[in-house]
Amino acid sequence: MGTDVTFHRATARAGLLLHTIAILSTIAAISTASPSQAADPKPDAVIKTKSIEARVLLDDKVKADAALAADCLAEGKKWLDKNAAEAAASRKQDPQFFKDGGWDFERKYAIRSVVADRYVSILRNDYMDTHGAHPNSDANTLLWDKADNKRISIRPFFTETADNGPTLKAMVKAIIASLKIEKRKRDTSETATDEWFKGVEPSLLKIGAVTLAPSTEAGKSSGLTFHYPPYAVGPYAEGEYVAFVPWETLKPYLTAEGTRIFGGARPKGDEDDGQ
Repeated sequence: MGTDVTFHRATARAGLLLHTIAILSTIAAISTASPSQAADPKPDAVIKTKSIEARVLLDDKVKADAALAADCLAEGKKWLDKNAAEAAASRKQDPQFFKDGGWDFERKYAIRSVVADRYVSILRNDYMDTHGAHPNSDANTLLWDKADNKRISIRPFFTETADNGPTLKAMVKAIIASLKIEKRKRDTSETATDEWFKGVEPSLLKIGAVTLAPSTEAGKSSGLTFHYPPYAVGPYAEGEYVAFVPWETLKPYLTAEGTRIFGGARPKGDEDDGQ
């Protein structure tokens, strides 16, 4: 009789253990299946009203540089305030468009490359949902000089950057060649026409949002990448485009500082990521 009781108790304990393991396994599976919920980053600035919910997020590398983080956050907060005011005005004028909720906006700052331990290229990506036919997005960039803690342009790397000058004309030619290659990869060569590329002009303000591309050579940049949001060089359905201009193409136009920071080749992973 005692043996039977011991056996039943052992069986019950084993059953309870198996049940506990099953529950823990289920919890683990749920956690694994939805990492985004656990990994959602906390916004660095947010506005939430009846008209809009908008966020600004800085990646960890941006936040590691106090001056850069402060600069980006100040700009991001102005963007939040501007869009909150526009959303409130729109809701007051056309409340029927807000019956399903307010607008949804998000801005992200992420470091793309650091060159010569001084020049930091940052991608700034915006998402905007105003309850139109589809959400919109925008891509922009900024170049940060760690030595002086300020934003700069790519001008110091080139002997001249005048509108319609030889440097920017060479860049435009190389950009369009790169975009045509990208369009062939996506089987969208029918939009690789002058009509879609006419917005890419030989002017620093109109040529496209530019970053220093990473390189296989440490501390160097392999050239320039130009970032175009949907609609910029193709229909919305084609999405964003990134054009790459290797530094060798730009070599005749480089200053001494440009010659110092450029070198090597574009890493294959960078091209695969479409950055």
